Amino acid sequence: MRAGETVHVPANAPHKFHNALSTPVRMLCICSPAGQEEFFKELGVAVATGTTPPPKVDRAQEAAFIKKAIELAPKYRTELLKEPK
Repeated sequence: MRAGETVHVPANAPHKFHNALSTPVRMLCICSPAGQEEFFKELGVAVATGTTPPPKVDRAQEAAFIKKAIELAPKYRTELLKEPK
């Protein structure tokens, strides 16, 4: 996708979000019906404003983030898929 584009992901369709750029990007995710956004709120890191730079994340923080996502997934009826190698 490029800036300004939209995509619809049907319910239960396998998908992933990946920034292929070397610069930070922002994404607006609208969950319908409501509820799935709570997964992202509980998992994510709040920032002060819409223009606040993303936090720097080291390997330990990334591992903790993935562990938290795995632990939260059942609560939100979310299945995390492993990427093929």
